[in-house]
Amino acid sequence: MNDPKLQPPAILLMGPTASGKTAVAMALAQRFPVELISVDSAQVFRDMNIGTAKPDAETLKAFPHRLIDLIRPDEAYSAARFRVDALAAMADVTARGNVPLLVGGTMLYFKALLEGLAELPQASPEIRASIDAQAAVRGWPAMHAELALLDPETASRLHPSDAQRIQRALEIVRVSGRSMSTLIAEGRNQRPPYAFLSLGLLPSRRSVLHEHIADRFDAMLKAGLEEEVAMLRAKYRLHATMPSMRCVGYRQIWEVLDGVAPRLEMRDRGIYATRQLAKRQITWLSNTLRPECFDCLEENVVARIVGRVATAING
Repeated sequence: MNDPKLQPPAILLMGPTASGKTAVAMALAQRFPVELISVDSAQVFRDMNIGTAKPDAETLKAFPHRLIDLIRPDEAYSAARFRVDALAAMADVTARGNVPLLVGGTMLYFKALLEGLAELPQASPEIRASIDAQAAVRGWPAMHAELALLDPETASRLHPSDAQRIQRALEIVRVSGRSMSTLIAEGRNQRPPYAFLSLGLLPSRRSVLHEHIADRFDAMLKAGLEEEVAMLRAKYRLHATMPSMRCVGYRQIWEVLDGVAPRLEMRDRGIYATRQLAKRQITWLSNTLRPECFDCLEENVVARIVGRVATAING
């Protein structure tokens, strides 16, 4: 089913934090036969509700979201697992005669869904030690020259002194007998059989988005974000390096509770970290995913997106 006209539709709604994705998704769910699938690496964690901006129970009852509350905060999730879970959810939605609407801000997950993931071999301590021993004698520029013969595409992207990446690329060739560039290219040929409509929410004025971010973080603090982190620390065996506690907001409060950062800076540090997250998300959208974009600050943005989806679904 390579012809997009014969493929079932799927909608991707992506945008930085505080860009209004949930409001748009609700509007679409009220008007079209869509089912919501979350694309959020933080909302997969149970008991992490306030700091992840997870829809409340009433909203979830009216508009069920798949791929929310999947694992405990002391467990880990991955882009590879997301792709498997998302494709299974999409197939179920399509089989029910509805349209999958994937909404969120974890851009790596969107990329993994659309392009697939390269199946690179596991690290081999023995081979790495051998490469390091050779590099100690020959130097990393010589190892880079060897890589250029085995995998010229990868070598062209690496500086001759980039020891870590040269080591990994040589390791892959020695373990698998195939180049990293070949394996990555194969991973990219895994686009799912859907006619995707990719929509992005981007702010025309970054300063206004920053105001929204500050307002939302203040609302999270007022709603009990610090108490939520304290509850998580008491309920689960967590440490600061776990993926759940590296989430924006949780990490800054954890540092205050541990005495690593002053309480007076907690709000500013949380807002700054959220702004940095939004910056990274916008970069992903603009440079890598490149969806059809709408200004999230426009008053009629919801109506415009509803109209675009209507055209796509109804032809």
